[in-house]
Amino acid sequence: MALEVIGAGLGRNATFSLKFALERLGFDPCFHMSELFANVRAQLPLWLDVVDGKPDWDGIFADFRSTTDYPACSYWRELAEHYPQAKLVLTTRDADSWFDSVSETIFAPRMQATLVGTPVERMMKGAIYDAFAAGSMQDRAFMTDWYEKRNAEVIAALPPERLLVFHPKQGWEPLCEFLGVPVPDCPFPRVNSRDELGEASDETGGLPADPVVMEEWGRGYIDALREKAFGG
Repeated sequence: MALEVIGAGLGRNATFSLKFALERLGFDPCFHMSELFANVRAQLPLWLDVVDGKPDWDGIFADFRSTTDYPACSYWRELAEHYPQAKLVLTTRDADSWFDSVSETIFAPRMQATLVGTPVERMMKGAIYDAFAAGSMQDRAFMTDWYEKRNAEVIAALPPERLLVFHPKQGWEPLCEFLGVPVPDCPFPRVNSRDELGEASDETGGLPADPVVMEEWGRGYIDALREKAFGG
């Protein structure tokens, strides 16, 4: 199986909504950071190889037809080259609202503190945090400028026929037209995982350290958000 759709949008850019939308459109399953947590014992070693410069993209995505969110979005350029037939979707939002969201979730000090000394920390550092080595994740001006430049780089690098810049408020039509599939007879999935992620980290003290518990948490998290996304 080869990737057919690559989500180039950073985490906290409607990546869960895009995951569920792509799966509803037939590009399922769709990889997402949550899928890494839900299968951490198999996936984490593969992503550590990516961080070490030895990616096995076909191994990582052997069971997936699409991808979105971290850590894959950090490697959008490599994935676009490796899967030349794949189309890319760049989900975007206002830079300040993105900064507010990541600051309360995946970049929050309490979240990072629970990862210290674990293999997940090394993966997160190499695949995500190292991109901000020139500045600070707590510096709004630096981060919003970085965000806007990064998205502009994606747009400049890809031909229009291969890239869709997208926000879920646009609904199914532009995404379906771009991918050449029919428009579903249901509302576009709407997911705001910000509150749920905060509640989950409060309950567990952060991401679970035990891999078995993390996998159970990850699968439950995905299922709960999928139900909410489609009005459950």
